[in-house]
Amino acid sequence: MKHRWWFWLMLLFIIMTGCAGGEKNDLEKVGLLLSHPIDDQGWNSKAYQGMLNIQSSLGVDVYIKEDVQTMSSIMEAVNELHDEGVNLIFGHGILYADYFMDLKRSYPDVHFVSFNGEVSGENITSLHFKGYAMGYFAGMLSSKMSETNTVGVIAAFPFQPEVDGFKDGASFQNDDIEVMIEFVESWVDEEKAVEYFRKMKSEGADVFYPAGDGYHVTVVEEVKNEGLYAIGYVGDHIDLGESTILTSTVQRVEKLYEYVAEAYKQGELDNGNLYFDFSEGVITLGEYSSEVPEEVVQWIETHIERYIETGKFPHEK
Repeated sequence: MKHRWWFWLMLLFIIMTGCAGGEKNDLEKVGLLLSHPIDDQGWNSKAYQGMLNIQSSLGVDVYIKEDVQTMSSIMEAVNELHDEGVNLIFGHGILYADYFMDLKRSYPDVHFVSFNGEVSGENITSLHFKGYAMGYFAGMLSSKMSETNTVGVIAAFPFQPEVDGFKDGASFQNDDIEVMIEFVESWVDEEKAVEYFRKMKSEGADVFYPAGDGYHVTVVEEVKNEGLYAIGYVGDHIDLGESTILTSTVQRVEKLYEYVAEAYKQGELDNGNLYFDFSEGVITLGEYSSEVPEEVVQWIETHIERYIETGKFPHEK
């Protein structure tokens, strides 16, 4: 999909609306909490790149803490960041939303930002990606490209909206498609994810959507070795195998970090829940494989354009 830069202007407007006229905030130091290591080539890597964007564009110091998962470790990390003078803290995932809700009262001079969880009140924001839409178009393409009429989703957790989206999109394209779904119950358990891949392959699946940031690369390598197809997750993963990756469901997280930091600095970052989708350019499909016929690319792009214009999925008239 050709990127429309005006989408980013819309995105910045969305982040900033509702707080016009707010006083500017001093922003000298920004913190980031990650639940897993930074080098996953996916979700956590994008957070790291987002922090580099902030450091470069705004000239502020950034602090990053990895493997912060428990309440005690989060409390310790937030306290250490606060002592360093950090006043904008990102928690990179749904894990941090509830914890930040408990902590924000103790740190009124810190603005807490998490992802995909429900928050309310002052000095806290949650950024939501509309994962259902992301999965929906991945499902449509997977179903279209399957030769066995069987596709598989290897997801991390049942709460991921892209799972239902994938199933619905695949079913819209083909009433007879079989969508196999397994949950790893972890973002990083490569062994279990590969086990599910092999099970699905043995039962006829030929297109796979490994929707877990810590194990998707390993699964894609298995898919590639078997000469089958996969949909990339979070990043544009065409470089993992141009003949394997049909396309990717891309979340442009790194850009969102920079916009949020700038909005905070200007005193224009909303509290509460903010939502982002294809229409803001935050979610896109990545580069297409040459294995995908041009008419199929145009078919899926036409449906995405309609969704951007109307907010309606292909099955909605």
